[in-house]
Amino acid sequence: SCKFINKGIGAEAKTILFLGNSLTAGYGLDKRQAFPLIDDSIKTGSLPPAVVNAGINGDTTAGGLRRLKWLFRRRIDVVVIALGANDGLRGQPVDTIRANLQAIIYAARKKFPEIRIVLAGMQMPPSLGRDYTAAFRNIYPELASANNIYLIPFLLEGVGDVPRMNLPDGIHPDSDGHKRVAVNVWQILEPLLRNDAGPAGAENFWKPRNGQIKSSACVSLNSGQRVKRRIVENNLSPLAD
Repeated sequence: SCKFINKGIGAEAKTILFLGNSLTAGYGLDKRQAFPLIDDSIKTGSLPPAVVNAGINGDTTAGGLRRLKWLFRRRIDVVVIALGANDGLRGQPVDTIRANLQAIIYAARKKFPEIRIVLAGMQMPPSLGRDYTAAFRNIYPELASANNIYLIPFLLEGVGDVPRMNLPDGIHPDSDGHKRVAVNVWQILEPLLRNDAGPAGAENFWKPRNGQIKSSACVSLNSGQRVKRRIVENNLSPLAD
């Protein structure tokens, strides 16, 4: 098991920023059906968090980085970074995607040293090639390990390869799909908001042993979980421009 300096994030109501693309925005649905705003998932006691859904259709890691100055005008206690899918579907270089995500993490910590950061992993369809899909998939656990932040291994776990959980376009979750995505996300967020423990600023890092990033629930949604390796076969359209 892993040990933390358990400072929690205080007894006040917290603000959670969801920085994402159309998956976060709830493309094709009422905004209240998008996973960040599913009320049944926000069960954190008497002080439910304020949720800011900053999902924009078609957004990329570069776009998310450009929006931070405006989004950080208010205090943010937790940020969930759910970007990269559009970059990958457009064939952007992996090093560029990684650099943009790292810049977002750095900017968040610079602005709010005590912020909690959750990185939501994404994956690419096999039709983009074995090398590219593997390199893209590895961006997220590698960044989580290097920065000692929370990791959701695959945002669309249980949704991306289940047609009945998606809209007719086969890319975006339907209302049931968003409920499942909410489970994936809030399994990480709920204990964080309950002050159970977790990575925070520089004084509260969990250090992986020997560079290992697997085998601990502290950086993965479920250490025994097998992460699906595809989203939608042979569909290369960017997410909802």
